[in-house]
Amino acid sequence: MKKFENISTKPGFMKHNGGLVFRVISKKKYQFKTKIKKIHLNRAGITHGGFLAGIMDAGSGTAVHRAAGNKQVCVTISLDIKFIGSSSIGETIIGDVEIQKVTNSLIFMKCKLSSNKSLLAIGTGVWKKTRRSFIH
Repeated sequence: MKKFENISTKPGFMKHNGGLVFRVISKKKYQFKTKIKKIHLNRAGITHGGFLAGIMDAGSGTAVHRAAGNKQVCVTISLDIKFIGSSSIGETIIGDVEIQKVTNSLIFMKCKLSSNKSLLAIGTGVWKKTRRSFIH
């Protein structure tokens, strides 16, 4: 299994919010993770749902980009998330992404977020392949 690589190296939303590390498991399976810090908590002292949604979008988006052959920008069309459990400061959240289908213009995926072997959220999404390439 490949090692995790930091995908939050350039200034932007995810680097500002703590960053993600990412690895390829297989052609259709990918994994990402991050550690919960105080800035990620809501007033109840658990990880904010918006942060969970953000890492699911970013980690799944990276998986989709890899599934598209690293050649083009892919943008989120839809991301449906069901919040199931909670996590707190110091825990590591792991995202497991599975690419369901790749067409000429769309990529479909499902994602599971967990922490301490407890399920936090599940999501499904659709990304659109664009004609844009990444700014380097």
